[in-house]
Amino acid sequence: MGTTPGHSGKMQAAESLPPGASAAKRQQILAGAARVFAQNGYEGASMSGIARDAGVSKGTLYNYFDSKATLFSAFVEQCACEKMPLLFSRIDEGANLTESLEHLAVAMIRLLTSPLSLMLNRIIISEAGNFPELAETFWKHGPQKAINILSAWLMQHNDSGVLNIPDPVFAAEQFYALCQTRITARSRLQLPVSTDQAHIDFIARSAVHTFLNAYLREGPRLPPLVMQG
Repeated sequence: MGTTPGHSGKMQAAESLPPGASAAKRQQILAGAARVFAQNGYEGASMSGIARDAGVSKGTLYNYFDSKATLFSAFVEQCACEKMPLLFSRIDEGANLTESLEHLAVAMIRLLTSPLSLMLNRIIISEAGNFPELAETFWKHGPQKAINILSAWLMQHNDSGVLNIPDPVFAAEQFYALCQTRITARSRLQLPVSTDQAHIDFIARSAVHTFLNAYLREGPRLPPLVMQG
């Protein structure tokens, strides 16, 4: 099915370590920051609290990150670097375009409903009014990066004549939105919803059918799906 442009299975977070610093210590700080952000949100988190949770001095913390905003940005970027390869790991394994997109849709639903993603979404939504830069950081390192990778992959299939996509970035955003139907939307609101594999597979297949019915260059339209049970 070709290759995924801009995607590497060995994506690494960009790290600029100060003299005498270590990657292990940086990771220790980021792990502490993750716990504090999850518990207190962004505004409620303090550099003192993060240093205490991470088991480092405040001076050491500032030697690695000069502000809470810089630390949060590094945390989000690390999350993206860890999760993005998993998101696209099976997109080129499908026997055909439909199967490849279904692999991606399942992975996307699982990622969007993971505890980490739900926590980040909760922080961004609650704090964006006072700290708009948080939303920009999250969008840049998370959804926008995934959309850019997917849009380049879709463009390959547009160029090969399989798809008819005048705006691949917009099409990728639509696919991203379709994958948030039902399970993700309800999970973000902490509403009861089934997250078993059958339900995830149904949402993924339905998203792909809707997407391909809009963008397939030719061929029969795919029928709508009905959830059984």
